[in-house]
Amino acid sequence: MNALTLVSFFFFTALVAFITWRLTRHDDHRHSSSYFLAGRSLTFPIIAGSLLMTNLSTEQMVGLNGAAFTDGLSVMAWEVVAVVTLVTMAMFFLPRFLKSGVTTVPELLALRFDRTTQLLANIIFVVAYAAILLPSILYSGALGLMGLLDLQTLTGIESNAVLLVLTIVAVGVGGAIYALFGGLRSIAISDTINGVGLLIGGLMIVYFGLDAISNGHGILAGWEMLKTSHPEKLRSWGTENQSVPFSTIFTGVLLLNMFYWCTNQQIIQRTFAAKTLAEGQKGVLLTGLLKLLGPLYLVLPGIIAFHMYTGESVKADAAYGQLVHDVLPAPLTGFFAAAMVGAILSSFNSALNSTATLFSLDVYKARLKPDATDAQVVRASKWSGWLMAIAAMSIAPLMASQESLFVYVQKVNSLYYVPLLAVILVGFLTRRVPAMAANLALVLGCVIIAAFYFVPPLTGVVDIVSNFHFIAIVMVLLVLMMLAIGKMMPRTEPWVQQDAGAIDMTPWSKAWPASIALLVLVVAIYLAFV
Repeated sequence: MNALTLVSFFFFTALVAFITWRLTRHDDHRHSSSYFLAGRSLTFPIIAGSLLMTNLSTEQMVGLNGAAFTDGLSVMAWEVVAVVTLVTMAMFFLPRFLKSGVTTVPELLALRFDRTTQLLANIIFVVAYAAILLPSILYSGALGLMGLLDLQTLTGIESNAVLLVLTIVAVGVGGAIYALFGGLRSIAISDTINGVGLLIGGLMIVYFGLDAISNGHGILAGWEMLKTSHPEKLRSWGTENQSVPFSTIFTGVLLLNMFYWCTNQQIIQRTFAAKTLAEGQKGVLLTGLLKLLGPLYLVLPGIIAFHMYTGESVKADAAYGQLVHDVLPAPLTGFFAAAMVGAILSSFNSALNSTATLFSLDVYKARLKPDATDAQVVRASKWSGWLMAIAAMSIAPLMASQESLFVYVQKVNSLYYVPLLAVILVGFLTRRVPAMAANLALVLGCVIIAAFYFVPPLTGVVDIVSNFHFIAIVMVLLVLMMLAIGKMMPRTEPWVQQDAGAIDMTPWSKAWPASIALLVLVVAIYLAFV
């Protein structure tokens, strides 16, 4: 390990920590509004930076580039289609969330349906985050760091399994300290700083990777070599034997993105902290613009790695870390490793903060101890966060058995994404669908998807119709069931959303032109690589 790599790594890591501390050292973490929602003070650059970095975990950097290593450019759908759902978030979901002044998605479901709906949603979120989301972040982060910093050589630990567990624990403990003692504002600020570093680092990988392909003749020569050698890897339309067939973009891929960017507590909690609706809309749409760069640093490096390591025994999910280690100069490797650690911690601490928020506000405060003070709620949040962190660190090593981490995570996320999205959409779009319909949809949705995923011979049905088409079918059935119940047994009084008056609800004047421009760019990117 080059000494310059370690020096640059520790320098950038310390710099981010120092700047974050300087900007947040006087923050009030005793009150729940300050701790969970940053006092509703976030402006659009911080919102965009935090959204991007929460999303830019090593699950994305390692997993999506690993998927590109196998399938090529078609996996960019996860980045490009996200722009469509971010526009939907800015123009449809966000105004409704902010109008109610809620801190969590289940809190809104309590207002729209009843407290049982809130409890069910909480259980689903907390279990899913602890068993799926947090472990996948830790596993992919540890895997990326092991390749990036060549930890086997650095530590002298020969066993990959032992090194993986130790790295997971180190990242998990560090992320938990960051998340549970700093509150949302410190997470958002450190996210923004790390986001700049990761974007710069990600683009550097592309530059040095293409230059390496051309043997030092420049990135344009490298790009031409890629196009000539692997034209099949540079097509935006996925085939039926790839992980993202083109037809699935309009069904499951769109629905999973819709949940992730519009109703996923881990992501949208920072939009709940927007200073005004206009700031929130600008932040979400700026995130959409930045996501259009995603294929450049989240997909293209995987294709470069495929070109460089064809014929070698490099596993898809390990290709990105290997590429970074091979092409970056030592000082820049340290810088990028620090940004990667920032990405890992960002995603982990955001998910952990959201999980603790859900438990402490919607379970502890709402049901276990209604008379709890703000200080007691914050304390309960920290304790529950540590328990979630320990559970995630215990589960993460088990993910080593998966062939493709990214594909696996997208699949198991469907278990709870689809039922929750169906309930939230019906809740916003109708006034008389009763709580019973929502509660039934949450339970049945999770049970049905789990049965078809894990119980033979039902699993064969998913293989025939494609997982993404299957979850779209389940989504439609859940919505139709709720509408039918609403028709037969409607609420006695139609639901009317009340304005909580939490923030200024004046929309951004340029929101619609910006949204249309983003959608045009999405179509243009797909057509450019047909």
